[in-house]
Order: sequence, then C-alpha cells, then structure tokens
Amino acid sequence: MASTALLLLALSSTVSLTGKTHKDATGYGPIFEEEPVDVVYTEGSPDERISMNCRARANPPALYRLVTLIKLMEQPDEHYSLVGGNLVINNPKQKHAGTYMCVATNIYGTVISKEARVRFGSLEEFSDEEREPVYVKEGQGAVLLCDPPKAWPEAVTYRWIYNEFPVFLHTDRRRFVSQRTGNLYISKVEAQDAGNYSCYVSSPIIGKSVFSKFIPLIPLPPERKYPADIKVKFPDTTAMLASNITLECFALGNPIPHIVWRKVDATDLPANHEISESGAVLHLYNIQYEDVGGYECEAINTKGKDWYKAWVYVESAPEWAETINNTQIDIGSEHTMRCVASGKPFPFIRWYKDGYMYGKGELKFSSLTFDDSGMYQCIAENYWGIKYANAELRVIACAPTFEFNPVKKQLLGAKDGRVVIECKPRAAPRPRYTWTKDKELLFNNSRISINFDGSLEILNATKNDEGTYICFAENDRGKANSSGYLTITEATSITVAPEDSEVKVGDEVVLSCSATYDPMLDITFIWAIDFRIIDFNAEWQHYERNEDGNGDLRIKNAQIWHEGRYTCTAQTVVDNDTAYADLKVVGVPGPPGVIRVEEIGDTWVKLLWSKGAEHNSPILYYTIQTRHYWALYEDDWRNASTSPTVLDGSVERAEVTDLYPWMEYQFRIIATNEYGSGEASIPSLKIKTWDAPPVTAPTDVAGYGGRNGEIVITWTPVQPWYFYGKKFGYIVAFKPHDAYDWWYETISDPETRRYVHKDTYFIPTEEDFQVREFQVKVKTFNVKGDGPYSLTKVIYYPRDVPTEPPTDVYARPVSSTEALVWWLPVVDTGTGLQQYIEGYQVKYWRKYDDPEPGANRIFVPASVNQTRLENMLPDSHYLIEVRAFNGAGLGPPGEHCEMFTKRPRESQYSKQFANAMKVMFRKTGYIYGKVYITGWHFMDFPMPQVGDYELMVRGRYEGGDGPIRKISIKGKTKKSLAMDETFLVFFFFLSLWGFFFFLTCDFSASAGKASTATPTLSLVSLVLLALCIVRAGI
Repeated sequence: MASTALLLLALSSTVSLTGKTHKDATGYGPIFEEEPVDVVYTEGSPDERISMNCRARANPPALYRLVTLIKLMEQPDEHYSLVGGNLVINNPKQKHAGTYMCVATNIYGTVISKEARVRFGSLEEFSDEEREPVYVKEGQGAVLLCDPPKAWPEAVTYRWIYNEFPVFLHTDRRRFVSQRTGNLYISKVEAQDAGNYSCYVSSPIIGKSVFSKFIPLIPLPPERKYPADIKVKFPDTTAMLASNITLECFALGNPIPHIVWRKVDATDLPANHEISESGAVLHLYNIQYEDVGGYECEAINTKGKDWYKAWVYVESAPEWAETINNTQIDIGSEHTMRCVASGKPFPFIRWYKDGYMYGKGELKFSSLTFDDSGMYQCIAENYWGIKYANAELRVIACAPTFEFNPVKKQLLGAKDGRVVIECKPRAAPRPRYTWTKDKELLFNNSRISINFDGSLEILNATKNDEGTYICFAENDRGKANSSGYLTITEATSITVAPEDSEVKVGDEVVLSCSATYDPMLDITFIWAIDFRIIDFNAEWQHYERNEDGNGDLRIKNAQIWHEGRYTCTAQTVVDNDTAYADLKVVGVPGPPGVIRVEEIGDTWVKLLWSKGAEHNSPILYYTIQTRHYWALYEDDWRNASTSPTVLDGSVERAEVTDLYPWMEYQFRIIATNEYGSGEASIPSLKIKTWDAPPVTAPTDVAGYGGRNGEIVITWTPVQPWYFYGKKFGYIVAFKPHDAYDWWYETISDPETRRYVHKDTYFIPTEEDFQVREFQVKVKTFNVKGDGPYSLTKVIYYPRDVPTEPPTDVYARPVSSTEALVWWLPVVDTGTGLQQYIEGYQVKYWRKYDDPEPGANRIFVPASVNQTRLENMLPDSHYLIEVRAFNGAGLGPPGEHCEMFTKRPRESQYSKQFANAMKVMFRKTGYIYGKVYITGWHFMDFPMPQVGDYELMVRGRYEGGDGPIRKISIKGKTKKSLAMDETFLVFFFFLSLWGFFFFLTCDFSASAGKASTATPTLSLVSLVLLALCIVRAGI
C-alpha cells in the first residue's frame, strides 16, 4: 500500500488511578541507548531471519511508553514480529529490503532513531562461455581479464587459480592481482608461466566464492627487452577522514620494473603509509587532511621508465561544533536553538520535533508557550554520513519559591568594597524584585542598586550597612521572600608587593608578597603567571611557597618559559587584593625560524631564515651546520663555511660554500649570545647540489705483473662524496715504459678497486732482462666530464719468480709467545738488471707438532728485512722459513732457522714490570679495533660522540702478554657534546699484588665507568691521581 505503516510495541503501559498522566520535575524524554544498524542478509542463510535492535531510556517508565518500528513505504505482514523491543523478520524476502527507523515516545515527546537499511547480499556466477587462450612472447607483459560477475556488497577479494583448485597463484614483483578490477598482470612472461588460469572471487560478508572458466596462457619464443609500461593506474580518489585507502600501480616491462612511490611537493610519503605487493600497492591508513595531494608512482627498468600521477582528496562526515542541550525555560521567554556542524561537503541541517519535520537552519521562539515543549532533534547530513542531536525543551510556569535557593543567612562584605547579595528564587514567568533592610524599603541610589537578576548591589560598604536584608519576589502566580544578615569586615590590602626582577636561566629568584586582612578571616595567597594559576603540586620542581607564613614565591632553576607577568592575589572569603610584577629571564637564544633554500649551485647554497627569540640578550652571531647524505649518524652535523665568514646577529641570509657537488644536504642554524649557544633550528628540507666534473683522483695506485701476460692494477676507490655527479667511474691508463701510446679501459663501477688486463704482448722478452716496466695512472669521470689523473706509477712485470733465496736468517725469542726474525735481503732493487722481487714471505711452525702447510705466514715489502712473529706457543721448537716473491710467484726458500720460545714461569706476571703496554680501542660489539703499543702508562683518546666503546689494556712481559683489563666507555649525550672532547686513561702495574689498577678521569658528563674493582690507593696511585687532576686543568 502507498501509505506509511507503523508497527507499535508497548514496552510498558500503565494508567494512573485518576486516569490522567502527570509530568514530574525529575522526568525526561526518550534517549536512545541502542539503535538499529544496517543489515546484509544472504538468501538461504541457516537463521532465516533478520533481527534489528532498538532500546530507549525515558522517565517515567511505568506511565506509558511506546517504541515504534517503521518500514518506509511497506505494509507489515505476517513475517514481522516484535520481541523485547527488537524487530524480527522471519523468512525474509526481497520485498523486505528497505529503510527502517525506530520511534520512541513518552509523555515528554517523541524521538526517531538513525536510519537502518536492510539489503540482500548476492554474488552471481561467472559466464559459462569458454575463455580464449592468451598468446604472449616470453619477456613481454600479459594481462588476464577477470570480468567478475555482479556482487553486493561490492567489497570482494580477487585471487587466481593456477591449473587446478585449490592451487592459488602467489603474487610477487612479476605478478600482480588488482583488487579493483580482479585482472591478473604479469610484467614479464616466462616459460614457467604456461598453464591455465581462473579468476576466483570471494565475498567475505556473505561467505560465498565463485570462479571463472580457465584461461590458457601460452608463451611464445622470447622477445627483446622493452621499457616499463604502467598498466594498473589508480584513479583520483576521495576518501573519508580517518579511513583507509589503497592505491594500485603496476607496470609491464622486461626487465621486471621497480615501482617507486612519491607524494608530489613532499620529501617523504606520509608517516601512516605502507607499501605491499612488492611495491605495487600503497596503503594510507587513518588518512588526514594533510595527506591530501598528488601521488605519483614511477616504474623503472634498465630500458626506460614510466610514471603516473593522480590526486587524493579527503572529506569528512558531519561532526558537531555546536549542539543542543536539554533546556527548561520560562513561559513567554525568547529562545533560540542552534546547531552548527563541520564536515566536507558542508552538512545540511534540518530539525524534527516529536518525530515530525519542523524546520531548517536555526529555530527562534519569540514568546514560548506550553505547545513549544517537546523532544527536538537536530540532524546534520552530507554524502559521508548523518549525525543526530537530541534535546528536550520544557516550558514551565510557577509561583516564586526559595525552597531550592534561599538567600544566605550569614552574609559578609568588606569595608569600602562592593557587596552583592544574590536573590534567585525559582519562578516562571520572571518575578518582580523588591528589597528591605531592617524593614526599610530600599530604592536605587548612588550606592545601592537592584539588578535585573534580582541581586542587591552595595558600593563603598560601611559598618552602617550591617543589618537584615529581605528579598521579595512576586509574579502573576504568587509571591515569596527570603532574608539574611550582612556583616562588614576589614578590607584585605597588599602591603608588600612583588617587584620587577631579572634572573638568569638556571638561577633562583624570590618575588615578595604580604597583606593585611580582617583577623576573624583566613587568608590565602594565589600566584599566577600570565593569568594562569600556578599549581604548586604539579610544578614543584620550579615553584615553591615560602614557609614563613607570608605569600612570597620562590622560583628555582628558572627557565625561559618562566618569563612573564606574575600576579599575587591575597584572598579571603570576603574580598581580595592583587599586585603584579614582570619577571625577565635571560639566557641563550631560542632556535632560529624555518630555513628556506633560496638558490642552489654546485658547491654553494643560499639560505634565508628568520630570527628566533633573543631571550633578552642580543644575538652575537649565527653558526650554520650541514649534514650530508653520507653522514655517519643522525647527529653528524658539521660547521659550514659561509659567505660572509662571520654571520653577525643582524643577518638573516647567507651563502653556504665549499659544499660537495651532487650531494644531498640538510642545514640548520644555531644562534649565540653572551650566555652561550642556543638550540638548533629545525633542519631544512633536503636539497641536492648541482653536479660538476670530479676533482679527486684515486690514491694508492699500484700493481704488478702476473702470469701469462696479465698485469694487475690496483687503487683506493674515491669516497662517494667526491663522485660529484651521476654515472661515476674510472678510466685506467697503462702502457709499457718504452711505448708511445697509452691503453685505456673504462670502469663503470665506482666501488671497483682492481683491474686485470691480459695480453701476451706484455710478457717480458729476452731484451727485457728479468722485468718489464709499465706506467699506470687512473682518473675519474662522471656525466659532467673527467677528473684529473693520479700520479703515474711504475709497476714491473717479472720474467720469472725470484731465483735466489734470502740468506743468514736469524731469530731470537722476545717472550714465550713472540720472536724477532732477521735476514739478508736478496741483492736486487727492481732495476731489471737481475731478478725483481716485491717482498718476502716469512713462514713459521712447530717443528714436530705442526704440519708445514698449516704454518703461519707473514708478508712484508721488499724494503723490510725483519719482522715480529706473534701468537707462538711457549716452550716450543719452531722452524722459520723466508722466501722472496713477485707477481710470478714465490722464489726458493732459504735455510730453515730453528729457535725455541721462552718457557713461561709460574705466576709469571706477579713480580715483573711490563716492558710495554698494548691498548685496543674498539666499538662495543665489534671484534676488531685499533691497537696501540706504548711504553708510557697513560694515553689520550678522543671522546666517543655517539655509541659505546671498550678500552682493553694488557702488559707485555719477558714471558709473554699479561691478562686483559677492560674499561667500558659510554658515548656522550647531546647535552654534553659541547664539553671536553678527550679523556685521559691511566694504567699502571702494582708489583706487590700483580694486577692493574685503572683510573678513568672523565671530565665530561657520563663519559664512562671502569669495569674493574679498585684496590686501596698507594702513594704511586695518589701521584697519578694528582697528574690526572692537573691534566683536567690543562
């Protein structure tokens, strides 16, 4: 039927004994505690019913209470039933789909619930038509279309079956399934992709899945490589505030493209992002207005790149900025009801009264009547949602009564002050007010006035104003009165006021405050800073009251934010007096304002900034610091060179010079005044300087000749910050010494440190005697040009291995674990007249206990004829062999030298003094570190800026190395970076006890703690301690 039908449920129905309903002052209109929500029903569900819940709270509950459920434009039938306030639809049919609301009514009015929709979920079957095969060449991309059937709700997921169910295709960088279209994308088809594919669609809400006919994929013979081509493109997207969105981007290409996401005009993607599906999907969670903008995906492979950009917009459902509240107001009064909602698009506002449309915009009542009483609902709605606000308007009329708010019986007022006596009876309409004092009628004059709200105001009160005051209230429904006695007290007055003061950051200051007051009253002192009352319990670290009974304020460890106007209020229950003083806090400057990069060059950048807070001391100069891409750690900021060199406190722009070309930089600025340097500014956005030709050549160029015409050229690679541009590499030049033309080879890998060239032409001939000389040099290049060559290095190609052995090999033990070995070198300096050698190999092993192939080996250059052997075993018989070598191999061995290491003594370290100290300094957690050997008993080390370090010390004795002692050193914190940059470590040996005593003198905050126990100090200890103190003074 065309008419709207109502389903009524009487939750509780009671009729009073008199047959009338009565409104009680404590009653209220209906308030929803549970409202119906949207329902998706699947036909064939085992429950075969739909339940929609509705529950309202109201008072009185036992008089008459109705809950009605409405189905718009549909007549109820036998399928509907009401169970405990809930609507149940049994055996639902398609005709039951639609919009439902719940209506709650009592004697105070009617309210309606949010709309709830009933929809039937469905997922149709795929078409029975056979799918055509897809032919594609290997190396090319392919797209398999899903063509999914209709579904409701539309939130479905897509997967693809490979050859048979339930074998599902796994996605990766090469294969992607779009969750918008269901299509399968293969960026580069391979032979293994051959097979049959079926699109599998699932609806998680209705719990149903369907799949398509199989699509054969048939790879053809390979095709050449081709550039990236984006095929999955995300559209312009409008999202609701705080929701989650997904952007898809996938490209075909050979080689497989790499996907990169960016936000236009931003350095980074939003913090709430996540990238999945091997880069093809960008998720934005809890999206906010600041996430609005263009998003770009770029697909890159070695053959080329493709990019795509679309925009993301954010809108929001309505939210109340101003809403309505339950209101009780006098009959005949003016009244305005207003609702203000925020949202995007801007919400539309409409009103309901007792369940019926009542108006739009703002409701205004010029003269309220009883008919205006009822339940009002304000509804804000836009595309993204609907928001309800409910309130009861109750129009009342009654005779005046002081039952709930009588005039105070005991009234107090301050001498010469202002006294206000309130008169607030409950009355409707507003009553007329009159006042008497000791039965004398009062009228308005220069000192006494009766205000509109009925209160009595007395100015410049005196003792003569003491007495009994009565307030009379009267309207057309009756009258009433209430009285109280007024007592006048002495006025409160501040006698010692705080004075303007100045304090340095970290110091202490006291602001005085004392007052006189009536002795029959109690007084309290209230302090405020810039009109904010100080909470002494929460801010006890800085604020403290004096304990001598006055109102003095002590400010401890003053900080910049303690500057302001301090107000002292001396207050009693009757009156108060106020005085104030300004406190100025001086200290280091605040951080400068936001840094803007005005212009960028290859080795320079022009910066602009704004001055920060001076904190009552003029800024003397600025320091600009830089941090580049290859910084070792986050806080690796370094002072920059600038033009002008000195940036005085008046400048707000400068040019930063001596930068690396083609380097990513950030900048920050620190201001300094007479009190020190302040906090650094927020780092600038990351910028990259322009590229330029390289100016640094590789170092340590060397090489040697090998076998079968090979020459090996080595060098130390250039550090990345000297690349100066894209496509950085090396050009290696070499030629025989007697040749005119150079040979050139280009190395494109900037990390390469070695090049091997093979040519039988390079093999020495009889004319070359024993060696052939080559000249080699290396230079750098990038896209902007070439850099300088390194110094030319002469290397030698030997004709054969050395033919003579070293002679007169001699060794002697140094300790139980070490020995020194000498030999006479082979008579050759690489002149080519005889044999050519590059160095010596020293091999040593225990004669009877170790196999010779497992011997220890040490290599030394040809200019050295001695070395130290370490890690030997005590009291052992060793053989030592020395051979010369060159690029062709090892020469013959000399005669074996035999020696015995020293025998370790019992308690070998107890009565010996160390010959030297071995000190290792390494980062905590690392195996290797730098080893120092010194004959002194102390060393200076640089203070670690970031990270923890270990210092290990052991003595070297006649019988070997002593035990290790360790010190753990904590790196500096940010606050201590400006302190002393070195620390001094003393270590000495106490022969009486046989162990080390370590004393760490750290003159910076939290530098480190010794991990060993400290023995009783001897006289020697005290002397070294004094030296440590002297060192600190230096």
